[in-house]
Amino acid sequence: MKTYDKFIMADPKVIMGKSVIAGTRITVELVLEKLAAGETIRQITEAHPRVTPEAIHAALSFAAEALKADVLYPVVTEAAA
Repeated sequence: MKTYDKFIMADPKVIMGKSVIAGTRITVELVLEKLAAGETIRQITEAHPRVTPEAIHAALSFAAEALKADVLYPVVTEAAA
């Protein structure tokens, strides 16, 4: 069991199956966007009272785990002559 399992869920009937904070329609994607935009955990939890700091940390853990599974293949293009 992952540390984020009790906080993050995905259900095809909720937001088209996107990963959300359990019991809400707040997506992991939205949490990441808010943090990237400079919002603090406190600001997020104040704006969304059902989201806890632990759930935000779980969203970060979930995203990090998801990125580990990604494999990127660099595309090399030749310089134009």
